[in-house]
Amino acid sequence: MYLNQFADGSLPEDMTGTDEFRSLLTSAADLGIPHDPSISYRSANIVMRRQRFHFLEWGDRAAPTIVLLHGGHQSAHSWDLVSLHLAQHYRVLALDQRGHGDSEWARDVEYSNHTMSLDAMAFLDSMSLEKPILIGHSMGGRNSMLLTKQNPSRLRALVIVDVGPELSDRGRQAIMGFVQENQEFEDLDHFVANVRKYDPYRSREHIERTVKYNMLQRSDGKFVSKCDSTPRRLGIVRGGGPLDNITLEDAGSFHLPVLLVRGEKSNILAPDAAERFAASMPQGRLVTVPNCGHNVHGQNTLGFIGALGEFLRSLP
Repeated sequence: MYLNQFADGSLPEDMTGTDEFRSLLTSAADLGIPHDPSISYRSANIVMRRQRFHFLEWGDRAAPTIVLLHGGHQSAHSWDLVSLHLAQHYRVLALDQRGHGDSEWARDVEYSNHTMSLDAMAFLDSMSLEKPILIGHSMGGRNSMLLTKQNPSRLRALVIVDVGPELSDRGRQAIMGFVQENQEFEDLDHFVANVRKYDPYRSREHIERTVKYNMLQRSDGKFVSKCDSTPRRLGIVRGGGPLDNITLEDAGSFHLPVLLVRGEKSNILAPDAAERFAASMPQGRLVTVPNCGHNVHGQNTLGFIGALGEFLRSLP
């Protein structure tokens, strides 16, 4: 049984009348996130590359487009507060990547960063998007970098959140350990307690609001992760093959405006690695957001949208 609401067919579903949306507005008000409660917000499905993908669409379809790619073991809803804010001036498309959120699990259990970057490119093409702004966090940031490596001219600008060519093994192991230890529970309170220990930056109320997007209830009554966590699944923050990896030399070909956002307390992207990565890109710039770790936009949403807004306003 799903704990959240989403489109169950080929037609988009208006989400603005749901309890989920009202709960999101409450969180935005509590955190002081600037937003317009009357914006458009829809859940939709699309079939591409022989697989069904779910995505969330926010704002005016005639506005400039931003595409969001979430991190590993997360979903499009991890961007909800950011999407709500951006929808005041942009059309925002947040994709549930394969095996995550409300998208279909891959029948061939293929979850390489390369494959997911091809999914993202297919999404841009299927939605007929011309030079959108692409924002990716962690796994989604890797997928965004690989897409950019294939064709930098496809994008207007790129935002990479707390990931890069050089990563901390200790931080990566911490993330993978949390994922592996949080697959199945008798009750949701146990999962919420584990998240609070792992993520001290978010309030219990915020975690409780978002837990429905991470778990579903199985027929035996247990709550299980919505993310496909089979042993072959890759892509937490590091790829498993040559097609999955990005080097500093590769980043030198990113001839477009790029913002690299690092969390001040990140255990994944060290300060010197972030500086080398930003310096390797012709138009790269680095911003460090205080009072947060790896999950920058969820742990300090105001700090993130402040840094992002300054970058977006600077674009030609």
